[in-house]
Amino acid sequence: MKQAAPVPFHPSTPQPLTYTAVLIVLGLTHLLNDLIQSLIPAIYPIIKEAYALDFVQIGMIALTFQIAGSLLQPVVGYVTDRRPMPYLPIVGMSFTLVGVASLGFAPSYGVILVSVACIGLGSAIFHPEATRLARHASGGQQGLAQGIFQVGGQAGGSLGPLFAAFIIVPLGRSSLAWFTIAALLAIVLMRWTASQHVLIRKHMVAADASLAQDAAATIRPRSRRTVIVGLTVLSLLMLSKAAYIESFRSFYTFYLIERFGVSIQTSQIMLFIFLLAQAVGVLFGGIAGDKVGRHRIIWISILGPLPFALLLPFADFFWTGILTVAISLIIASAFASILIYAMELTPLHVGLIGGVFYGLDFGLGGVAAAVLGGLADTIGVESVYRLCAFLPLAGLLTWFLPRIEDDAILRRRAENRKR
Repeated sequence: MKQAAPVPFHPSTPQPLTYTAVLIVLGLTHLLNDLIQSLIPAIYPIIKEAYALDFVQIGMIALTFQIAGSLLQPVVGYVTDRRPMPYLPIVGMSFTLVGVASLGFAPSYGVILVSVACIGLGSAIFHPEATRLARHASGGQQGLAQGIFQVGGQAGGSLGPLFAAFIIVPLGRSSLAWFTIAALLAIVLMRWTASQHVLIRKHMVAADASLAQDAAATIRPRSRRTVIVGLTVLSLLMLSKAAYIESFRSFYTFYLIERFGVSIQTSQIMLFIFLLAQAVGVLFGGIAGDKVGRHRIIWISILGPLPFALLLPFADFFWTGILTVAISLIIASAFASILIYAMELTPLHVGLIGGVFYGLDFGLGGVAAAVLGGLADTIGVESVYRLCAFLPLAGLLTWFLPRIEDDAILRRRAENRKR
């Protein structure tokens, strides 16, 4: 059984529209969603002290949050591939609102687990449909669209530690309730993007009818083997990326406190710098993928951090900051290219692929947090970072990734031929 190939660009077909305003608003909603998510790892040092938790229990909080945020995403993507539900992300953000409100006043460890599960569930509902709308609004500039959408998420994720350092640490955990305002604002913005979905779909139907005239494909349909091998390799690359990033997201603050004796606020600011560098990296990675191809970006972004990762456990505080920024910039550029590469392998299942790969990002990160938490209790946080330094070696698996010519490269070649 073979999968239909994407319709290639042809010079005689009309260019699809890029809905820049929709992409920017989607990026803002992603920022608000991921801001709330990022508060969870940012307050780990606070709740660890308040509830006398060990690293295994911290890892279980991360696992609960990220498993809740991963398991439902492929299901939501599969369902919405068949029946788009542009208002569904509003339902997801309602779960997030309840979760962040209850987390601020959780009386026990069990309630903390339920609260983070609600926030994870909200994120699981949000991502697949929002990813689909970003693709539809891209006008064929998939890297740019995913870059804008994901830079919002990364920027929101980077703000969590900053808010934790300057609001939650001084005012206490109950100040988390103020972040329900972010959830309410996201709901308002998502009502507008959902209303734009109808307009975008109408244009897409007209564009698809025109493109169908040129569907005598010059690209052969991708075989089942190509799709399976490609998705398997991409999933393994996601595993290495998610595990290494999770070592920072969940344990970087503890590493800095233990190794350099810095304050909680200083460690949160350093985590903010790491996450902010991710936001920059994901945008440039998406744009570069449109120009030079996803395959090259995946090579660079997964394997590229290796020398910096190997040096990190031996660096002083200043160079730890420099190396951390370099690692974050490079490795963050991977996700947009991995996601779009997977969508181009299976172009009829955009929602499902979005759900699966966002789910993998959450789920694999949660499993990694639980495993790394156990290792940190056994061998220490510093030893964990020495082991994690070898994770970028998984980038060598890119050698086995099937070579496909993505839409951006095809478009540029077609335009060159037209000239």
